[in-house]
Amino acid sequence: MKVYVEKGTITHTVLASPIGDLTLIADDGVVTGLYFPDHWGRPDPERGDRDDGAFAGVAGQLGEYFAGTRTTFEVPVRADGDEFQRAVWAEIAKVPAGETTTYGEIAAALGAQARDVGAAVGRNPLSVLVPCHRVVGRGGKLTGYAGGLRRKRFLLDLEDWGQLW
Repeated sequence: MKVYVEKGTITHTVLASPIGDLTLIADDGVVTGLYFPDHWGRPDPERGDRDDGAFAGVAGQLGEYFAGTRTTFEVPVRADGDEFQRAVWAEIAKVPAGETTTYGEIAAALGAQARDVGAAVGRNPLSVLVPCHRVVGRGGKLTGYAGGLRRKRFLLDLEDWGQLW
């Protein structure tokens, strides 16, 4: 997944999905946000101009993902956050579909505290694309998710290898 840094023209769209309407935000065609209707820390859903056509690529890939035929995304993204948050999100991006990691495992990889990892995970602006739903508590316990635990369970069930193929 290529990550871009420059900022420019902000656009947005809203896509229907099996887990509710998803608001996507882009900056000059680079996706900077994917949010649920009741997402924690969701920005103004009308940010920038609405441009449904600008999101055709990511919309198609999300459709394939929800249909169970795609496990990775190939869209340009930029996750705005501090250095630690970006490091956490980079670790999350390494977790393949059908697998999970824990807050503690990410913390150990980064030499950090699990609670700090949890805070960074909760601020992930690119839900689904940067799959923070794959981060679970110790022993596989489902813990906080910006889109709610019902959505987290749905996404994990969708990615169950037996259901994808």
